[in-house]
Amino acid sequence: MQRIFITGIGTGIGKTVVAACVTEALDAAYWKPVQSGLEETTDTQTVASLISRPGACLSEAYRLQLPASPHLAAKAESVAISEDVLLGHAALSQTGPLVIEGAGGLMVPLNDQLFTIDFIQKLNASVIIVSQNYLGSINHSLLTAMALQQARIPVLGWIFNGDAHTNEDDIIRWSRIPRLGRIPQAGNINKEFVKEQAALLRAALPHKKEETA
Repeated sequence: MQRIFITGIGTGIGKTVVAACVTEALDAAYWKPVQSGLEETTDTQTVASLISRPGACLSEAYRLQLPASPHLAAKAESVAISEDVLLGHAALSQTGPLVIEGAGGLMVPLNDQLFTIDFIQKLNASVIIVSQNYLGSINHSLLTAMALQQARIPVLGWIFNGDAHTNEDDIIRWSRIPRLGRIPQAGNINKEFVKEQAALLRAALPHKKEETA
């Protein structure tokens, strides 16, 4: 099964919208392993409202109240996040591509032993990195790329979110990771917007045919 993990160079840079666009482009299933922070709309609910097949969203393995790092949110509720439970949920989607959205960046801890980058390795997933221009984004982008390359995790490419900037060309050149596309700044993000962006991304994304018996 094709697994694509959406990670970011930090928090709050638009991973959920990118995940919705990639899910739509590949006609994939979507999964957020751990949702921390339940006071507002969850990422799964947001993606379900934006894609053509809302039934393609899998349930989270863990739903935690505190809007914090998963390991801290879990401790606040005396919950133990289990690697086996996470991998078991991932296995529920047996056919077609699965788009997985992480929490924050690569070094976000899921529990006291398991970081997001470790989880990606155990999933045998390829990665799309979401970047956005801000002061310090070159550093954060290249550190993210370096960590993935050192871990020998396959990276499909960058998706930049927001307004264009010449920093993008530098990040691509220095990281030697290709650009897949950019999701532009938009005042109204809805199904039509996601469908349009998915159509633009589709040609750059990998499409694998499932083997038949």
